[in-house]
Amino acid sequence: MRLRSWFLFPAWIWLAALFAAPFAIVMAYSFLTRGVYGGIEAPWTAESYQRLADPLYFAIVVRSFAIALAATAICLVLAFPAALFIARAPRHKNLYLQLVMLPFWTSFLVRTYAWIFLLRDTGLINTALQAIGLIHHPLPLLYNDGAVLLGLVYAYLPFMVLPIFATLERLDPSLAEAAADLGARPLSTLFRVIIPLSKPGIVAGCVLVFIPCLGAYLTPDLLGGGRTVMIGNLVQNQFTTARDWPFGSAISIVLMLLVVAGLWAFLRRESEPLV
Repeated sequence: MRLRSWFLFPAWIWLAALFAAPFAIVMAYSFLTRGVYGGIEAPWTAESYQRLADPLYFAIVVRSFAIALAATAICLVLAFPAALFIARAPRHKNLYLQLVMLPFWTSFLVRTYAWIFLLRDTGLINTALQAIGLIHHPLPLLYNDGAVLLGLVYAYLPFMVLPIFATLERLDPSLAEAAADLGARPLSTLFRVIIPLSKPGIVAGCVLVFIPCLGAYLTPDLLGGGRTVMIGNLVQNQFTTARDWPFGSAISIVLMLLVVAGLWAFLRRESEPLV
């Protein structure tokens, strides 16, 4: 046991230096006062947390959760069939997995800018639609919630495919065959056998997609054009443009607590045995 503790000691030092210490600093900043020219100064106060009750900031929080939930749901709907196809593919399974991970070979910023060139008024999509006569004026495809949602789904879809694939690949094919022998139709087998057994991968994928979507700031900033403000953009603006470090820290702390509380409740509910 003592030897195990010594092996874990570097990990504890790493967590303390890169997580606990920065978290403590941000927590302390959230209870201080904004300086005249930015930064922080005394006295200690809870004013930054009180400002979060403003309807403006509450609307931003609700919008962020709604977009993150929508992106997670769309990723799940798109990822499950893809993961099932890859898991059951008799050949070229590695090729399909490489195609799923292919976007990671390019910078995230470059991929986001590529969507701007596709969605803008003079972009490929509007130009093609006008060329074939389907539209006469460019569609407003960019700088709105839809563009942000599209960018988030595109960016984090592989994070949903891979854990679901890992779960489906380990499923015993004889289970589906047994269900068919007992008279279950393909859809019944899918919803009553395959999906329940792939629940660990679905839960892991939802967590891996929802959390980064909730804190995203680059995609809303570029594809939303400043019209779609999410929590990540609000935090970034407080630390850079507004130079209000205490309020930015308070938003970060509240966001982290909301995410941790939500995940704890969700995982606890998922771990309860069925009666």
